[in-house]
Amino acid sequence: MKKYIVRLSAEEREQLLKLASSGRGPAHMFTRARILLKADQSDDGPAWSDERISEAFDVTILTVQRLRRQLVEEGLEAALSRREYHLKAPRRKIDGDLEAHLIALACSQAPEGRSRWTLRLLADSFVELGFVDRISRETVRRTLKKTKLSLG
Repeated sequence: MKKYIVRLSAEEREQLLKLASSGRGPAHMFTRARILLKADQSDDGPAWSDERISEAFDVTILTVQRLRRQLVEEGLEAALSRREYHLKAPRRKIDGDLEAHLIALACSQAPEGRSRWTLRLLADSFVELGFVDRISRETVRRTLKKTKLSLG
């Protein structure tokens, strides 16, 4: 039993037919238009099954299901266009103030018994000094690399 059933109005069907036969525009839009036309369950639609549509247009069944859901929930325009990708902004683990403290620590004299700082030693010392609760050596490495500071 399908949860999202495609029932196109006469205007929507006409718009999709015109789009599918125009030959101008992105290929994904033509495919989506043809899929929606074949999935149409209204009186004038062919009401193909998802499996048949999948085979006919060389897409997965999941693609057909997602397209049906998008049409029902968001409308025809959203179903024909691609979704915008929103990249997550990386969380800053160290702000400018902590970065300055880390650089000052890296530039200071290495602990007794050590000839120089290591990334792991810097990370452990940064936590011991109470600047952060925890920090990875990779975060220390990225911060030092960004400031072009070398431990060698």
